[in-house]
Amino acid sequence: MMQPFDAYSMYNALKLHFEQDSYDAVKYNFKSNVSSKSFFARKDKYFFAKLAKNYDDKLLQYYIANFKNGVSYVGDMLNEGGETNFKEHMKIRESIHREFQKDINKLVDMDKEFDSFFEAKQTHPLIIKLLMREEISLETVVILDSILGFMDREGKKITETIIWPDISRKIMKYKPFVDFNKIKCIDIIKKGFTKP
Repeated sequence: MMQPFDAYSMYNALKLHFEQDSYDAVKYNFKSNVSSKSFFARKDKYFFAKLAKNYDDKLLQYYIANFKNGVSYVGDMLNEGGETNFKEHMKIRESIHREFQKDINKLVDMDKEFDSFFEAKQTHPLIIKLLMREEISLETVVILDSILGFMDREGKKITETIIWPDISRKIMKYKPFVDFNKIKCIDIIKKGFTKP
């Protein structure tokens, strides 16, 4: 059974992970500079007790589901939206290849050259625009970047500094938490974009 302090410690590590470029929660094994003294001094420690009790071994995924959706305060994670984020996240996680296939089908239906989705010409690549319009999932963009490495390459061409840094950080920080079969996903892309 997860203890409230452990829930707080994990939350703190993930908050740092998603909000700071220099911290990598996976690399540091979800360790951060927190103490039981700092925990007991918090007015919101009850929230961590509730989350630990309700989610226990699924708490990591609960936090990730909320951080990837821009919910970073623990109190906000406990409202109805937090649970909705979690259910949607788990649904995608459990059927990641089906979701990826659906998004690739959408790209194929647009009848464009495959490479054109990833090219940045001072502004965001089309794939990022589709993500911002919620036409494809964050998971699909992460998978495509894991396969193609377009974020670093094209990111150097983007001059816009308001939206790009945040969206780029979100994609890169979420990457270690997306489990998928690379060979299967490459096969889905090839089948979709190979003309008969």
